[in-house]
Amino acid sequence: MTPPGERRGRGRGLSLDDHVLEPRQKDKRDQQLSFDEKKHGGSIPGTPAPLSPSIRGDGVAEIKMWGDYDAEAEPDDCLHEPDAEQDRKASNKGIFSPRGVLNIGRLAVIGLGLLALFGGYPVISWLTRHKTSTKGGFNLAGINATGQVADLKIGRSLVDPDTPTIDEFNRDGRSFYPGDDPFWTAMDLHYWGTDNYEWYDPSAVTTANGSLVITLDQIATHNLNFRGGMLQSWNQLYFTGGYIEVAMVLLGSPDIPGLWPAAWMMGNLGRAGFGATTDGMWPYTYDSCDVGTLPNQTFANGTGPIAAQTTGVYVDKYGPYLSYLPGQRLSRCTCRNSDDHPGPKHADGSWVGRSAPEINIIEAVASHVRGSRGFASMSAQIAPFNTGYNLTDTPSSTEFFSPDAELNSYTGSVYQQAASGLVYTKRSAYEDTQATFSSYGFEYNPGSDPDSYILWTVDGDPMWRLNSQALGPDAGTQIGQRPIPYEPMYILLNLGISASFTTVDWRHLTWPATMLVDYVRVWQVEGEENVGCDPENAPTAAYIEKHKEAYYNVNLTTWTETRERGGYAQSFPGNSMLGQC
Repeated sequence: MTPPGERRGRGRGLSLDDHVLEPRQKDKRDQQLSFDEKKHGGSIPGTPAPLSPSIRGDGVAEIKMWGDYDAEAEPDDCLHEPDAEQDRKASNKGIFSPRGVLNIGRLAVIGLGLLALFGGYPVISWLTRHKTSTKGGFNLAGINATGQVADLKIGRSLVDPDTPTIDEFNRDGRSFYPGDDPFWTAMDLHYWGTDNYEWYDPSAVTTANGSLVITLDQIATHNLNFRGGMLQSWNQLYFTGGYIEVAMVLLGSPDIPGLWPAAWMMGNLGRAGFGATTDGMWPYTYDSCDVGTLPNQTFANGTGPIAAQTTGVYVDKYGPYLSYLPGQRLSRCTCRNSDDHPGPKHADGSWVGRSAPEINIIEAVASHVRGSRGFASMSAQIAPFNTGYNLTDTPSSTEFFSPDAELNSYTGSVYQQAASGLVYTKRSAYEDTQATFSSYGFEYNPGSDPDSYILWTVDGDPMWRLNSQALGPDAGTQIGQRPIPYEPMYILLNLGISASFTTVDWRHLTWPATMLVDYVRVWQVEGEENVGCDPENAPTAAYIEKHKEAYYNVNLTTWTETRERGGYAQSFPGNSMLGQC
């Protein structure tokens, strides 16, 4: 047991008295610290800190001096010393003191400013907005309005304050399967019309690192050896007239041919890859009622014109005939009482000729010579055809603005006449060189007027220009003017491979090959905006809805063949030139 008042120690019990220190002498109070004070740096936690030596001694007099300040006025006395008389005087002034009025005035000004900003400005903006009719279209009018101005070295400045930008492809990982994107759809089909070796598959199209990515790879798909991608804006995104520009990195190498990257546009009444819809529609751009609307561009009795029967270029393959086209399905010669024409009508009661023309922004071709630059075809495909596929030759038919551009020696075949310029591309613009983006575009003014034209550009510089005079009447084939396309046009971006386009260098091509697109942009002249699929001068919506099966069933390859033969089993509307009215 431990006695009360003791602690258990190692050898003996310790009394609390053992810790009692000898009282310090008064003259040592300011010089000596206790054990605990030394241990804690001169202060015991939880106790008041010791006063400094300057007032530890005889500090009574000094403390008394603190009270001498009570009689002196200090600046903050009014904050903590009540003054009833002063408070009464202040209260009698009321709320309309100069200071109060000033404060209320300031609050009112701030309030009115906020009201004008968030209430008045939107109303004024809406009432004075620039109204652009979509002519029945949708989607395009709300896309990425940035107010950009095309910096073009051509005759006029292009401005579209509402819709200058179509797609910048800045969001990575986009999917373009049907229904996934409001502006584009990736195709799931074989593009048999040009004997392509690949199957177009939506999985080959996506976005990454701020670009659209279309990949062509040697992957067996649907019994074909390659898988590529085609993106269309059909029935989603269209316009008529203006300027379109696409920034791309071309795939592969500029001196290894075989790949077919393309950016192009087509009239909305023909859906690329859906053969029934393009039958009798592509690549017509025609609004005359004459032999140019008939099959093979020849009279029904087979008597001519002689040029249509004898001036074909590929005689060994196709014979001497100029055209194998079936005739323009929706022509100006259509019987006036027909109920199967999209309209509109001319003042004389005849139908406006309708079709699915094609304008190519760029179709890139690699050179067959190692170390050489590649080149691109920048063209329009047209029908009906001139004698021997030669453009109407006048001094103002075509213009070339660069030594890197020249008229293409290929002018067409039995399925299309090609108004094509060849333009050399930069070596740095290819995937296997420096992979830098270059921009390619065209401006066009639709119609048959002397000032109607298509002008192609590279990096904003004009390359060559096709004027309406080049598509003028042709005496040999007895056809009239072919207008610069006035149909609402949609955009296509695709990457394929076909020997029908260029020789394929199977030995040196490498896989996968990737086409990158940085952006697609469109400008239109201010005050001349025309966007949408259903403009008054070229409506399409009702006709597409009427023949919806043809536009959505890829297995229907012709308009008139039977179902058993893969056709839509419909007839062309009656044609007055054939005595069908």
